[in-house]
Amino acid sequence: MKKLVAGIDIGGTNTVFALVDEVGSIHGSGTFPTDLHKDFDDYIVALRDGIQEVSSKLDYPHKIMGIGIGAPNGNYYTGCIDSAANLRWKGNLPLAEKLKVLFGGIPVVLTNDANAASIGEMIYGGAKGMKNFVVITLGTGLGSGFVVNGEVMYGHDGFAGEFGHIAYLRGGRQCGCGRKGCLETYVSAPGLKRNAFELLSRENHPSVLRDIPFSQLTSKDVAIAAADGDKIANMALEMTGKILGESLADLVAITVPEAIFLFGGVAKAGSLIMEPTKKSFEENLLSLWKGKVKLVFSSLDENDAAILGSSALAWKELNR
Repeated sequence: MKKLVAGIDIGGTNTVFALVDEVGSIHGSGTFPTDLHKDFDDYIVALRDGIQEVSSKLDYPHKIMGIGIGAPNGNYYTGCIDSAANLRWKGNLPLAEKLKVLFGGIPVVLTNDANAASIGEMIYGGAKGMKNFVVITLGTGLGSGFVVNGEVMYGHDGFAGEFGHIAYLRGGRQCGCGRKGCLETYVSAPGLKRNAFELLSRENHPSVLRDIPFSQLTSKDVAIAAADGDKIANMALEMTGKILGESLADLVAITVPEAIFLFGGVAKAGSLIMEPTKKSFEENLLSLWKGKVKLVFSSLDENDAAILGSSALAWKELNR
């Protein structure tokens, strides 16, 4: 009998799920639009049905032992999604408990997507054997997961480690959280885009980015232009890396991790973002830690990372 868990990644656009064994092999997967169902209970039933359909297609004996979920504002302690801004259902959503009932009482565990990524990195990725590390996801926002002494840091309420919402510049750019100057408004994918437009407004260098309307520009456009030698695009990535490196140096003063893993859309710029980030990082570290903290890209495949992270969460819970 093959033992499997269901790993679920709930995003603002799509929900992806898969059956995964303990070594990280995927045995079938599915997806559907997250906002397909207006009613939250209908969504949970659709999720149950999707997982069962994937299970029914496997032609060998197996058993689903548990379920791990990564979701926006997922609270590990309560099993609820708490007022996620990018989901259509509002308020406190008891996802883990409702799904547990639909699956006959098997363990269901929930956390936010960045914490799930951290567990995936620890079990399947470059953090194997590490007890203290940080995962930074650079996408639409800045997600972060902190592992301390081998355990994800949740804090007293389940929401610890919101590194994206430290104040990089108080009174600075408006953030979706309601505050101004949060780090994610400077180093996320939208942050990189805003950095590029600031440079376009004050620099005279020719740039292919001038031909792209602000509403259509993406961080990928900036990375492609930079790879082709576009000066403004390169300056934007250098600016982003400098800010990120400075902030990561401050993070080290609090957590002193063995490594910091970068992941997400902005990280796809490769050395164009890593080199200025590392330079700024080392320049701003206290001498006590210079050369002691690795700053590297995640080793997880982007297409599978969210699923592996959420399934790793389930396996970790089952193996306690």
